[in-house]
Amino acid sequence: MSMDQLIGAARPANTGAAGPLIKDSDTKGFVADVIEASQQVPVIVDFWATWCGPCKQLGPALEKAVTEAKGAVRLVKIDVDKNQQLAQQMRIQSIPTVYAFFQGRAVDAFQGALPESQVKSFVAKLAEIGGAEIGPSPIDEALEQAEAALEAGDGGTASAIYNQVLAHEPANLPALAGLTRALVAAGELKRAREVLGRVPADKTSDAAVAKAAAALDLAEQAQGAAGQLGELQAKVASDPNDHQARHDLALALYAAGEQEKALDELLEIVQRNRAWNEEAARKQLVKFFEALGPTHPLTLSARRRLSSLLFR
Repeated sequence: MSMDQLIGAARPANTGAAGPLIKDSDTKGFVADVIEASQQVPVIVDFWATWCGPCKQLGPALEKAVTEAKGAVRLVKIDVDKNQQLAQQMRIQSIPTVYAFFQGRAVDAFQGALPESQVKSFVAKLAEIGGAEIGPSPIDEALEQAEAALEAGDGGTASAIYNQVLAHEPANLPALAGLTRALVAAGELKRAREVLGRVPADKTSDAAVAKAAAALDLAEQAQGAAGQLGELQAKVASDPNDHQARHDLALALYAAGEQEKALDELLEIVQRNRAWNEEAARKQLVKFFEALGPTHPLTLSARRRLSSLLFR
C-alpha cells in the first residue's frame, strides 16, 4: 500500500456486522445504538443541533478521532431539536454535550467544544476502558516518516509525504511547516514562502511553524552572503573587530551547512561587544536557535555559552 493509500484509509468510517462506527440516531434507536452497542465497545453520544456553532467545531474532531480509533470506539450523534424528550431525560442543559457509555452505563462526559488534542485523548481513554489501545493514526505515522527523511537529508521523500498529507488535510500545521523546511533545504525559497503563507495568521506561533519560519528567514538572509564565504573569512582575519563582516560570515557559514561554526562567530561578537548594532548578534543567535529547535544539541550548547557571556 502506498503512503497516499495509507493516509486515505483513515478517512472513511469502518462498517461491519455490528454497524457503522459513526451514525445518527434518535430517541427510538437510543437503546439499541447506545445502551446495547456499548456492551461490546464504548459508545460516545454527541448531543448537538444545526444552529450550534461550537457543535460544528466539535463534531468533525470527534468523527476524526473515532475513525482513527479503527473500531475501538463508536460515535452516535443525537440532534436535540429532533429528540427533545431524550435530551430532557439525559438532562442536557447546553450543547454540545458529550456522554460516553460502556457496558450500558455512562462512564464519562464533557460539555463544550474541546481542542482536537483533548478530543483524541478522550477517545483514547475510552478505548483503554474498552480494552483496546489506539496507536498513531496514518497521518501521524506519515508525519513521523517525513520528519525522519528530512532529518536524514532526504528532502525529496519528505516533500512527497508532506504533500500527500496536505492533500488530505490542507491545514495540517506539521505538514505545512515540514514542507516549508524541506523546500528551504532544497533551496526553493520562493515556494517555501508560498507554503508558509498558507498557515492561518492565528497559528503562526505554533512551535513547528515558528521553526520553519526561522529556517526560511535565515535562508533568505544568507542568500547574499552565501557566495562570499572566502572574502568574509579574509575580512575577519584581517580585522577581528569587523563585527559586520563576522555577522555576515556567520550567515554564510550557516548557508554552507556549517552551523556550529556560524554559532561560534556570533558568540565571538557577543564576547567582544555584545551591544554592537543593538545586540544584533544575540538576536541572530535566537533566530538560529528557533531554526535548529530548542532541543538540538547545538542550541543547548550555544545557549549555555551565551548565558555565561551575558551574565558573567
